[in-house]
Amino acid sequence: MSNTPFKPSLRLIDATMLVAGSMIGSGIFIVSADITRSVGSAGWLIFVWLVTGFMTLTAALSYGELSAMYPKAGGQYVYLKEAYNPLVGFLYGWSFFTVIQTATIAAVGVAFSKFMAYLVPAVSEDHVLLKIQTGVDSVGQARFFTFSAAQLVSMVLIVLLTYVNTRGIKSGKVIQTTFTLTKLLSLFGLIIFGFFALKGDIWKANWSNAWNLHALNTSGSFSSYTTVAALGAIASSMVGSIFSSDSWNNVTFIAGEIKNPKRNIGLSLALGTLIVTVIYIVTNIMYTGVLSLHEIATADKDRVAVAASQHIFGSAGTIIIAVLIMISTFGCNNGLIMAGARVYYSMAKDRLFFNKAGILNKNAVPGYGLWIQCLFACIWGLSGRYGDLLDMISFVVVVFYMLTIVGIFILRKKYPNTERPYKAFGYPVLPILYIIMGLAFCILLIKFKPNYTWPGLIITLAGIPAYYLIVRNQKPLIEEVVEV
Repeated sequence: MSNTPFKPSLRLIDATMLVAGSMIGSGIFIVSADITRSVGSAGWLIFVWLVTGFMTLTAALSYGELSAMYPKAGGQYVYLKEAYNPLVGFLYGWSFFTVIQTATIAAVGVAFSKFMAYLVPAVSEDHVLLKIQTGVDSVGQARFFTFSAAQLVSMVLIVLLTYVNTRGIKSGKVIQTTFTLTKLLSLFGLIIFGFFALKGDIWKANWSNAWNLHALNTSGSFSSYTTVAALGAIASSMVGSIFSSDSWNNVTFIAGEIKNPKRNIGLSLALGTLIVTVIYIVTNIMYTGVLSLHEIATADKDRVAVAASQHIFGSAGTIIIAVLIMISTFGCNNGLIMAGARVYYSMAKDRLFFNKAGILNKNAVPGYGLWIQCLFACIWGLSGRYGDLLDMISFVVVVFYMLTIVGIFILRKKYPNTERPYKAFGYPVLPILYIIMGLAFCILLIKFKPNYTWPGLIITLAGIPAYYLIVRNQKPLIEEVVEV
């Protein structure tokens, strides 16, 4: 092992592709079904994506100031530590490692294998490789631990991409840029062919009552909302769109390896999030032109893109979307794996993580951090519980985004004379607007979907005693456990 410094080798296009590639996984192909069931109309479906896109763009443009102030590995962890204190930074890093990044990697990996099963049925999630009884439930039904071929493929993918990224930043960069450009072009193609296949009667039916907000039941019936419940429905439906638009901040974690980071990080955040936001909104408009609202809401296993592609391309549609999602999730996971280890590197430098995670290998990348991230992601994939956790973690992700944006105001007051090559766009109006919208989202989730909030909060708050134990022992507690 060596402690050679990071090598700045990522250009603006590479950084932009990391932003876009980390955002586009499998969500855009799936979550519109649940959103449609919650809001029940084409106008409100697009509104949810517009609000999410606005929030994402606003946050990304605000982060540009922070990335220019602190152009080094760690990104959001560093911003929170500098704006508040080491504890707040650690709580983000703790949540990031225990669930946010590792469970996302697991979920994206399984999404890859689920759609690979369209081409290779042997790797289906229905193909159980191992089944072990673990007990019985309260009504006497047997409980089983199962391990499917899809989970195995997911773990192999995670290990493969981790290995590639331990070989150096250039290896990961080639995969990221190539696969992201491919999926962007493929998505543009899907959108264009979708508009050519647009059906006038379906479009007219979907948009005739575009702003009638109500629940759309799978039977085809509607359920009306009170005003407050309608706000709750919008907030709960945004869980999926926010998760689909997340991970744009991964580029900030890898700042130490970007050329001219003070300029290129902020610019890549703006370009990447804008590209993806436009694609997401236009894709959903296309959905409403080829599928009825009922077809969107009741798509098999919520796979809206598969249903749309079948209308556009006929019997070949399923295979086309399967290949597109495999490309999308492969590139997405590469970006997540590449960027995540840089957060652990910064935490280790602050003596708040495994010491070895703060050492670069001979290829100038945090190899140890990559492998321990791989291990935890595989554990989540093995557990099969990553999906539930990801629904629940959106609340915590938005809380940390709000705290980081509040940090812009704090840092301007604490360090008024610090160089700021780039300043938050629309400051202070847009950052304040994001904070207001984020608070509304979180408060509505607490009221209407508490099961989406408390598990993530518990995981985050569990980091408080862990932090004080680590600090008290002078070196990372988790490393002492390993040594024992």
